[in-house]
Amino acid sequence: MDVTVHLALDPEADALLGRSPLAALVGMLLDQQIPMEWAFKGPRTIADRLGSDDLDAHGIAAQDPEAFAALLSEKPAVHRYPGSMAQRVQQLCQYLVEHYDGNAELVWKGVTDGRELLRRLQDLPGFGQQKAQIFLALLGKQLGVRPTGWREAAGSYGEPDSFRSVADITGPESLVKVRAHKQEMKAAARAAKTAKAGQTGGKGGGKAGA
Repeated sequence: MDVTVHLALDPEADALLGRSPLAALVGMLLDQQIPMEWAFKGPRTIADRLGSDDLDAHGIAAQDPEAFAALLSEKPAVHRYPGSMAQRVQQLCQYLVEHYDGNAELVWKGVTDGRELLRRLQDLPGFGQQKAQIFLALLGKQLGVRPTGWREAAGSYGEPDSFRSVADITGPESLVKVRAHKQEMKAAARAAKTAKAGQTGGKGGGKAGA
C-alpha cells in the first residue's frame, strides 16, 4: 500500500497514511469527537513521539499503558480524550498482534467478499458498524482495496461522490463538502430530537414541574 491521500491535509501525515495500513486504521479509530484532519494527523504525531517513521503494532501493544497515555496527552494532544483513546489504540494493536501477527494489511489483504471484509473490520476493537463501513468505503475509494460487493457492504458511504465521510475527502474542497453534510445530519438529528421531546412533553405535561 503506497498511495496518495489528503485526509490530514498535512504532507507528512498524509504520506504516512498512504503507505501504512496501521496508520490508516489508527486514524480511523481516532476519528470521533474531533475534526477529521486532526484525527488523521494523529498517527504521524504518535510515530514522531515514539521516535519512528511508522507505527508498529507489536511495539504499541507492548507499551506501558500509563506511559502511552502520557505520550498521547503531550501538547498538542493527539485527541480531545487522549487517555481513553490511548487505551483504544493499544487494544486495536493488541488485537492485530493476536489475530494478524501485527500486520494491519492482513485485515483486508486477499479478502474477496465485501461482506466478509466488513465483518473483519467490525471485529476490530473500537470499530462499530458505521466506522467499519466508512473505513471500507475509504479502502475502496482511495486505497485500491475493492473486493466484490464492497460498495454495497459500505452502505451509503460506498456511493460515488456522496461526500458523506472521510472516504470522500481528497482535498480542502471535498473536506468542506463532507463537513457540510455532517452538519446537516447533526441539525436533522437535533430537529428530530426536539420534535420528539415536544410530543413527549405534550403527553405528560402535568409532571413537567415536579
